[in-house]
Amino acid sequence: MDRIAVILVNVGTPDSPSVSDVRKYLSLFLNDRRVIDLPWLLQKMLVNLIIVPFRASKSAKLYQELWTENGSPLMVYSESAAAKLQVRMGEEYRIFNTMRYGSPSLDNALQVIKYKNYKKIIILPLFPQYASATTGSVFQFILSKISSWNTFPALHFIDHFHNHPAFVGVFAKLAEKYQPTKNWDHVIFSFHGLPIQQLNKIHPDLDCRNCRCKTETIEEGRFCYQASCYETARLISSQMGLSKTSYSVTFQSRLTKNWMSPFTDEVLIQKAQAGIKKILILAPSFVADCLETKLEIGKEYQHLFRKHGGELLQLVDSLNDNDFWIEGLKDIIENHNC
Repeated sequence: MDRIAVILVNVGTPDSPSVSDVRKYLSLFLNDRRVIDLPWLLQKMLVNLIIVPFRASKSAKLYQELWTENGSPLMVYSESAAAKLQVRMGEEYRIFNTMRYGSPSLDNALQVIKYKNYKKIIILPLFPQYASATTGSVFQFILSKISSWNTFPALHFIDHFHNHPAFVGVFAKLAEKYQPTKNWDHVIFSFHGLPIQQLNKIHPDLDCRNCRCKTETIEEGRFCYQASCYETARLISSQMGLSKTSYSVTFQSRLTKNWMSPFTDEVLIQKAQAGIKKILILAPSFVADCLETKLEIGKEYQHLFRKHGGELLQLVDSLNDNDFWIEGLKDIIENHNC
């Protein structure tokens, strides 16, 4: 039977929370030219002489706190979701769970596919909003690897799904159990941040800081991470029944002040100081719980919010291996168009 290979790709996780494995993972991740967009020599010096040596030990402690008896939550949920999806898709499809950095290796999956005579390959990076540093990196890596193949099956790249009804609907459904319009003073949609300079390269004629994409869908927004984030929030909030003034869009995990803003931590402080006591927070740039959701939001931001006068910061679970999300993945793969 001719089969279709489906490659699911997430960012990755260390093989263990040991310092050596975390150092290896960080090195792979941060040496990607699309992740840190600096001149080659400057990037190598910054990453290999400063960031990785000084960050590995600190990050290892965070991963040790995150780790479960089954391993990294990102890996556990990714494996479970892929297995469930394989059952849903049937024998016509072969689902590959891979990571851009680390194991299970994207490169190894491509080697298997190369010699299995698949009639079609569908690549689905599990990043809802397109960004050069995530989805772009996956596509570049795959193209570089298959360029030497003697034969090419049909290739289909799915570059985003932030506005897919299933993705939007499942996130809204997960938030429903918290009764967002009744039990909370405010809702925050927190997205992973990016350097401003990376955004500006998508449409150099538009200033992202003053772009109307924050309030409406724009033609240039398909590959603009900022536009996609704001559209994601508008779509999910609409299904949740939120008014425009009852939610905020923020960005987390910044490295410098020259990253996307407003910053999640600063907004939480402002809300707490303004008398907001209960905040429901969603992180729809992630499809599986990880360091950024479980620890950064679930622990660090919870403490920060309470420290400045807030009472409760509740994180809505990510999509993980939720059965509704598996059906959504099936629809995205079968129909391709988002």
